[in-house]
Amino acid sequence: MDESDEIYTRVAEQVEAFNKKGVPVTPETRFQQDLEWDSLTVLDFVASIEDEFDIIISMNMQAEIETVGQLAEAVRKLCG
Repeated sequence: MDESDEIYTRVAEQVEAFNKKGVPVTPETRFQQDLEWDSLTVLDFVASIEDEFDIIISMNMQAEIETVGQLAEAVRKLCG
C-alpha cells in the first residue's frame, strides 16, 4: 500500500464515523449531496481530519473539496 492509498483509507475511516445514513464511501462520494451533511457536521468532520493528520485545512480549500477522493488528495498535499 502506497502513501496515497493509506491516506485515502484513513480519510474513509473518518468519513464512516460521521456517515449516519450508511452511504457507501468511495472516492466519488460527495459530502453534501450523498452524505447530506449539514454545516455543523462538516465542521466536526474537518476538525477530526485535522487532528488525525495534524494539518490545517483552510476555509478556501474546504470550499473546493466536494468528494472523499478530493479530500484525500488535499490531505496528501498538505502532509507532503
